[in-house]
Amino acid sequence: MQTEKSMNQTQRIVLMALFTALTAVLSYFGGFIKIGGLASISLTLIPVVLGSALCGAKAGAWLGAVSGVVFFLTADAAFWFGLSIPGTVITVLVKGIAAGLAAGVVYKLLEKYNRYVAVLVSAVVCPIVNTGIFLLGCLIFFMDTVRGGAAGEGMGVFGYLIVAFVGLNFVFELIVNIVLSPAILKIINLKKKN
Repeated sequence: MQTEKSMNQTQRIVLMALFTALTAVLSYFGGFIKIGGLASISLTLIPVVLGSALCGAKAGAWLGAVSGVVFFLTADAAFWFGLSIPGTVITVLVKGIAAGLAAGVVYKLLEKYNRYVAVLVSAVVCPIVNTGIFLLGCLIFFMDTVRGGAAGEGMGVFGYLIVAFVGLNFVFELIVNIVLSPAILKIINLKKKN
């Protein structure tokens, strides 16, 4: 007969396996989801937020890393690798790991007050950190491309970054995270009680 501690460890391992698989699948196929045929969006941050809430900040960091590593296998990665291989590797891994870690830390800090508020705030923090580090990576590693694109469009660098590289992706990911992460956590918690 398993003790409560070993059952919790078993549950955690199973959850992490499921979230890892889900993160990998969503990371790989996320670029195929288009908004208006232009911007690709990703649902990858949902299992990152949920994993960090249910399994801790280290789990969130792991899931963010998985997301980054799987991205390297996608067709979208070729564009970024063409600009800078080290810049792409650093930006993608740091943004994923930091977003998952931040979501887990925020969740842990707020969980004692209210689990659903904690997951809601984590669902906001995760895409903000992810996108913020992506923008910093663009400024550090891809500035020539950003400058060239901005000049070609007659825009400033910041405006071009927001329009060309972030655009609707961030807004969509933020809204989807805010709606789905708390709802899915509630479903998971209901199943655990039954």
